[in-house]
Amino acid sequence: MGERGRKLAVAVSRALPRRGNIVLAVSGGLDSMTLLDLMATVRSDRRGELTVATFDHASGAHSVRAASFVADAALRYGMSVVIGVAGSVERSEAAWRAARWSFLRSVARATRATVVTAHTRDDQIETVLMRAMRAAGARGLAGLRAASDVCRPLIDTCRAELETYATAHRLGWIDDPTNREPLYLRNRIRRDLLPVLLRARPGLDAELIAIGERAATWRREVSALVESSFAIEIGSGDDGMPQRTLDVRAADLTSCSREVLGIVWPELAARAGLTLDRRGTERAIEFTQSGAVGRRVQLSGGWDLIRSRTHFELRPTIASDNEGRLRALDPPMIWDRWAFALVDQTSARDVWRVTLPTGESLSVRSWRPGDKLTVRQGERLVERKVKYFLSDAGISGHIRARWPVVLAGSEIVWIPGVRRSDAATARSGGPVVTYACDYLDRRS
Repeated sequence: MGERGRKLAVAVSRALPRRGNIVLAVSGGLDSMTLLDLMATVRSDRRGELTVATFDHASGAHSVRAASFVADAALRYGMSVVIGVAGSVERSEAAWRAARWSFLRSVARATRATVVTAHTRDDQIETVLMRAMRAAGARGLAGLRAASDVCRPLIDTCRAELETYATAHRLGWIDDPTNREPLYLRNRIRRDLLPVLLRARPGLDAELIAIGERAATWRREVSALVESSFAIEIGSGDDGMPQRTLDVRAADLTSCSREVLGIVWPELAARAGLTLDRRGTERAIEFTQSGAVGRRVQLSGGWDLIRSRTHFELRPTIASDNEGRLRALDPPMIWDRWAFALVDQTSARDVWRVTLPTGESLSVRSWRPGDKLTVRQGERLVERKVKYFLSDAGISGHIRARWPVVLAGSEIVWIPGVRRSDAATARSGGPVVTYACDYLDRRS
């Protein structure tokens, strides 16, 4: 292997997690094919399954050929391989990257694995320069050095060093023709701008690396501060979605200045898997300082920030499958997060149960603004808006918009867990049936 090759193999071996499965992202290019060969060398140093993952962007015959090339190479190394294919033809770097990472993370979830990529020192230099050109803050300037669940064992290795290794070991690779297209910013930076800047300012590459290191250190310090200073609860996404959810105690945030919120909110959002842009951060700051209980604001990337009585709640903007849809109440059944069943008896104080005459045509849907429930005030029956009952019960934030109401015909007769209609009492002596409801996630 030679001294240079042994050093690379040792660096890769040390960077990899010692245990657990790995998904190795391989595109067929120089960097990833070199890492593939090095992984074959160090495989025996660790425990866990190794899966090679390659993605066909459906951008032409070259992308099909690259995926096939990677699969053949992986099989020669005795490695299992998974090929993903884009569902549509994308034209932008951002869209390609999003599709590729969606595939890699899905494979990693399915195999409970860590994603390993072949990003190099050159990639970090280009990334930091691109972020600086876009006037990114410290979070963005950390680039590939930011804390991540992705392993990058070649991040301290120059691309030229990998080319020397690949040539010496007679490795094959495929040059993606899109890497020569001046249409894409990274290509222009790699092929045109950066070489000119390095001629004018030798050592700029080291300066950009240092900027990335300092920014990554700053991010780690902010992360530690948030961890120690804020009461945070992270949960799984609604309806089994892969996105996480995040709740932060409102009192912790409302006491912060605008400047502190501008630092804290991007860190908080990152913990739920959301990268806040500048506009999203500003909206989060404004909402923290002025958002009323029960209100919500849309942030970037299809996320909502909701203000409950005690917390700020960050949620993906995902509509309930049952939102606005009327379903027959036919227990036993699951409606969204609520389970309905038939039981023997009820209690006047148990608002999670209701007794109604048989023969009623009952249905369930999520409540809507303007919905009203009939209740008794003294000797009179009056209508009151459902939203007031929900507020009185302390139901706010993201779960309030999904809360069910049960209707007899077109009349609301029951808000499960909140209130029954006084106009929906059973006729004396007539046949009745008792329904019970259980909220399957009381945490929210």
